[in-house]
Amino acid sequence: MTTGPANPAQSQQRLLLVTGLSGAGKSTALDVLEDLGWETIDNFPVRMLERLTGDTESGRDTGRTPLAIGFDSRTRGFVPSEIIDLVKALADRSDIALTFVFLDCADAEIERRYNETRRRHPMAQDRTVKEAIAAERELLEPLRRWAEVVVDTTELSSNDLQGHVRELFNDEQSTEPSLTISSFGFARGMPPLADLVFDMRFLDNPHWIDGLRELTGLDAPVGDHIQADPAFAQAFEQIKALLLTLLPRYSAQGKAYVHVAFGCTGGRHRSVFTAEAMAEGLRKAGFSPTVRHRNLKSRAADAIEGEPR
Repeated sequence: MTTGPANPAQSQQRLLLVTGLSGAGKSTALDVLEDLGWETIDNFPVRMLERLTGDTESGRDTGRTPLAIGFDSRTRGFVPSEIIDLVKALADRSDIALTFVFLDCADAEIERRYNETRRRHPMAQDRTVKEAIAAERELLEPLRRWAEVVVDTTELSSNDLQGHVRELFNDEQSTEPSLTISSFGFARGMPPLADLVFDMRFLDNPHWIDGLRELTGLDAPVGDHIQADPAFAQAFEQIKALLLTLLPRYSAQGKAYVHVAFGCTGGRHRSVFTAEAMAEGLRKAGFSPTVRHRNLKSRAADAIEGEPR
């Protein structure tokens, strides 16, 4: 009995290369990948990567367990131009499905993290932390430009980064993107990883209504107030129609993760209610969104809500 050719996707070695600025969260990302079933190696000599992955044409094979390799400026043999040439060669191999990830972070935040932990930056030597960060950023810039996936961890807590890595790399065989619907307050900063952001500040603000200020968008009286705004129903349906158009297209393009964020001033009323309502509408349409409310537990503050209408 003759069998057909093997499915190329099933025979490929999944290889994830993880690098980035020191202090941006590489170790955290690798820990999560290990929890997800990846074989992980940190600070692996990059020049030995081809030997590690094996070569199916010569009869050597490392198996099909997904493999994540972490490396940074401390790794022996770290020369960005040579790394890029090596990775290009690996990407051209039919037996490897390669993804290159770069973890980035704002200089000031990395400096704060090093000062807080009192750890020595690997490129400090006779430099200040600020100078070491700048030198490393210059060294790594070619890799950042070349990476397929760039994750900015400036505004992410350790838990946020763990969740994002899970969303990106858990169950990559799924044909549907991982969908997150979130709420946030513009006064407390934009979400750094959102693909689509909708500003709900055109709706009447429940913060200035007696009896609603201390409630949130999860409470029925707040929801009733928001839905009573003449602008809400039409805008909501138009946004939902747009998402129902875009989400299947993202899926067709192989996008693994989609984050849709709704914002209002403080992130406690209008954005929360809209995010919950949109998630419910998308569930009825066959999607399975995860809902997050970034500023739900923040203190209600007149100073950030602007003037009442």
